[in-house]
Amino acid sequence: MPELMRAVLKAEAAPGAVLAQVPVPTIGPDDILVRVKAASMCGTDLHIYNWDPWAQSRFHKPPMVFGHECCGDVVEAGRNVANVQVGDFVSLESHITCDHCLQCRTGQGHICANVQILGVDRPGVYAEYVSVPAKVAWKNPPDMPVEVASIQEPFGNAVHTVFSCDIPTKRVAVIGCGPIGLWAIAIARAAGASAVYAVDINPLRLHLAEQQGATMVINSRETDPVAAVRAATDGEGVDVMLEMSGNPRAISQGFEMLR
Repeated sequence: MPELMRAVLKAEAAPGAVLAQVPVPTIGPDDILVRVKAASMCGTDLHIYNWDPWAQSRFHKPPMVFGHECCGDVVEAGRNVANVQVGDFVSLESHITCDHCLQCRTGQGHICANVQILGVDRPGVYAEYVSVPAKVAWKNPPDMPVEVASIQEPFGNAVHTVFSCDIPTKRVAVIGCGPIGLWAIAIARAAGASAVYAVDINPLRLHLAEQQGATMVINSRETDPVAAVRAATDGEGVDVMLEMSGNPRAISQGFEMLR
């Protein structure tokens, strides 16, 4: 194992990033070392690169490797690791829970008081190697394309969101057609939604929404999306609303679309 590796580093509290040589991370008894095969880019990474107000309020540890979506091969495993082994091809979850706070001890790890996010609170995946607890590694089929394996983590967000609702036969609105919203459209259709109404302000994303199976696309810069959805549903509104934009006005409009 080499002592140094190449990594994309957020070197200072300012816009930009650098390609640098940094030490290969070490692992503990419950950890694995993953040789990164591919990494994808999230909006969070753009915030960090651009050093906008969100990043300034949240990313506190420069210099540090960032990035949190990846796939790779397990090259080293701690003595307590049982769920994966050296040679496995894995994708990684990005949220690492502490396992000892009240929430974790009562089955609510999704709101862990001490959660750490890869590439935000601890060194991330824009590097040749990354060290993570083995509990966040998911084995992939060996022949899964790396461009698919690297986005398993954000794709999981779309799957979780869609299946938190009763989808078959329902009319669904998806507000915000970024990658996760686009996946949600396809998942909702595959799950048996009777109609999916996609709302965004970007013509390219709306075109992609049509390709993903949206019944109707609405550019909310040009059309009142609430009126459009109401008209398309005989005034009743949709049964399910999936809000994927985070925009306060869009959230409000989403609730107005619901029957």
